[in-house]
Amino acid sequence: MHESVPDALAGERLDRVIAMFTGASRAEVTALVTAGRVRVNGEVVVTRARRLDPGDEVDLEWEGATAAPALEGDASISVPVVYADDDVLVVDKPSGLVVHPGAGNLTGTLVHGLLAIYPELATVGEPHRPGIVHRLDLDTSGLMVVARTQVAYDALVEQLRARAVERRYLTLAWGRLEARAGLIDAPIGRSARAPTRMAVSSRGREARTTYEVVQEFSDPVEVSLLACRLETGRTHQIRVHLAAIGHPVVGDTRYRGGRQSFDVPRMFLHAAGLRFTHPVTGRELAFESPLPADLADVLARLA
Repeated sequence: MHESVPDALAGERLDRVIAMFTGASRAEVTALVTAGRVRVNGEVVVTRARRLDPGDEVDLEWEGATAAPALEGDASISVPVVYADDDVLVVDKPSGLVVHPGAGNLTGTLVHGLLAIYPELATVGEPHRPGIVHRLDLDTSGLMVVARTQVAYDALVEQLRARAVERRYLTLAWGRLEARAGLIDAPIGRSARAPTRMAVSSRGREARTTYEVVQEFSDPVEVSLLACRLETGRTHQIRVHLAAIGHPVVGDTRYRGGRQSFDVPRMFLHAAGLRFTHPVTGRELAFESPLPADLADVLARLA
């Protein structure tokens, strides 16, 4: 077995990733690792708790290794589809919905809901996240594009790599920013102190976020509504960048944005705009998503 670790599994333990890819039991995975039959980036690894980084190459020597069971659709999962044609889908993901299966979330994901409507997605892209070319965090709501064909998948992945997909987010940040608009250009990598967190690091990968102040508030707390655009797509990028400049996302307890002075239902981050070139027709497609009710209610409490 040979697999490349996707961004979605960054920070996960080696044994959990192998179990997800193969369907092997925990005991089987432990025996394989202990026997030296697992390599990461060409080197034998005998520590099953090792945390993996995006792009790590995992090789497993095991005759009994089989692919993980095929994902099945789940019609009980409602996924708002705002656009669909033969090649692509655009969905408006609600907060609280995991995008695709991973450690700790093997069922009940957006992918399961889409497969119930579009079963052909099962053969597109990577088996454990079919059709998915980019994702949103669990608590983040908003727009995502999904590929329905392999041709569309390859083209959209290339557009993302070439930074030709425009992704605009609305977020509420603590405090008032010195500049009304700006660029945060700081590499992001895995935190040395907390492997499941990201951090600005000289050892990280290039990361660029532009922002513009949409509105400022001072009562009952001082916060700013920002429109942010991603030039790169690192894990937790907006959250890490805003925290790094001293203006964390309101409600983001992982990156110092949760404060008792202002109660919010969740992290204030919404993918409000999406623009890309249709991978087959070449036509430019653009979509907007209004703030969902829970975040609109937060703004209504501010002045």
